[in-house]
Amino acid sequence: LLVTPLDVIKTRLQAQSNPFSKGKCFVYSNGLMDHICVCENGDNKAWYKKPGHFKGTLDAFVKIIQIEGIKSLWSGLPPTLIMALPTTVIYFTCYDQLREALKSRLAKDDEYIPVLAGSLSRFGSVTVVSPLELIRTRMQYRSLSYNQLYTCISSKVAADGWFSLWRGWSSTVLRDVPFSAIYWYNYERFKKMLCKEVGAHEPTFFIAFTSGAAAGSIAAVVTLPFDVVKTHRQTELWESETLKIPQRDCTSTWAIMRKIVAKNGITGLFAGIIPRLFKVAPACAIMISTYEYGKSFFSHLNEKMNQRP
Repeated sequence: LLVTPLDVIKTRLQAQSNPFSKGKCFVYSNGLMDHICVCENGDNKAWYKKPGHFKGTLDAFVKIIQIEGIKSLWSGLPPTLIMALPTTVIYFTCYDQLREALKSRLAKDDEYIPVLAGSLSRFGSVTVVSPLELIRTRMQYRSLSYNQLYTCISSKVAADGWFSLWRGWSSTVLRDVPFSAIYWYNYERFKKMLCKEVGAHEPTFFIAFTSGAAAGSIAAVVTLPFDVVKTHRQTELWESETLKIPQRDCTSTWAIMRKIVAKNGITGLFAGIIPRLFKVAPACAIMISTYEYGKSFFSHLNEKMNQRP
């Protein structure tokens, strides 16, 4: 709830630099998942009324509140919790299981185990969730019954094949897998270093929180260009899928990067860096510290229960 508005501002700053040939739409994120919304023409009272050009983070924050209302900064949060929370739990659990499995097969203190475990777990979760993201995007655009949704998806698969359900998968993988690898590598290093510094056998809430914030910040900066590309591809995919606007010729990740650099310079690849840092650092810190605390709590609880006669 605290970091959601910052992620909303970040994606809106990124989306405004990508003009559309027909119609208007923008990427709107609630901090857990991205939403792509169409701006309707004419007078309407929709929460997503398109504001003026943002000059920066503070300007975007003020204009969104003034024009759309403060509630817009948290719009769409409840529905995505249903998908985001289980996905996060699966991702964290897979990481732990993979890390332990790799430790038993490789050197126990191999510092590259978190990189491999983090990459594989994120790759798997992204691959599983991608079709669900496409379905959710379609349901955002118009209200569909389950039968209508089934017919819609079946028609798409029949026309374009099963792989069409994974459109946009590559840009998501290019952002999330490196982020996960960098994050877990640095998190485990910072955690080990801080535990050694204070003489703790297992991470405290503060150690996990600090390590998560630092690791998340580093990963966020390194992978930001891929996040910008993902935002651009999402808007183009939305136009193609719902507004029936032909996709632009520039569809590959690297081609989009070159286009952004040619238009906005190298800084264009780092659009929204300030709100992304302010969002990612506390979000990573809160998630990992809560997870570590919960894992430690239930581990000790199980030990006590097993010791009972």
